Parts: sequence; structure tokens; C-alpha cells
Amino acid sequence: MKLDIELSPAQTERLRQEAERLKVTPEELARAVLNDLLSEPDGPFKTAAERVLRKNSELYHRLA
Repeated sequence: MKLDIELSPAQTERLRQEAERLKVTPEELARAVLNDLLSEPDGPFKTAAERVLRKNSELYHRLA
């Protein structure tokens, strides 16, 4: 599956910096982070997903 997401300029820069620090591409870092998140047991994933949804709920409403 190919996934296209939009990041804020600050998020893009943070991803770029972290990828550079780890000596990987931003795409490789994003893929690894998603892989780690999705391979976790349901409890931690659900907690993390709920936290992200709650934190960004206003943004999601504006984008809808």
C-alpha cells in the first residue's frame, strides 16, 4: 500500500533532522516508526492512537 500524508513544515523538518541523525532517509524513518507502532500489542497501539486522535481532533475537524 502506498500512503500519502501531509506534514506541517515543523513536522517535516523534525522528520528530516531525525532521519539525518540516524543516517536514513525520511521515508525509511517514517516506515520504521509505523512498523514499530503497528507491531506493538493492541494495548499500547490503542493508547497511542487515541492520544494522537485526541491531540489532533481540532485539526481533523478543520480538514473534514
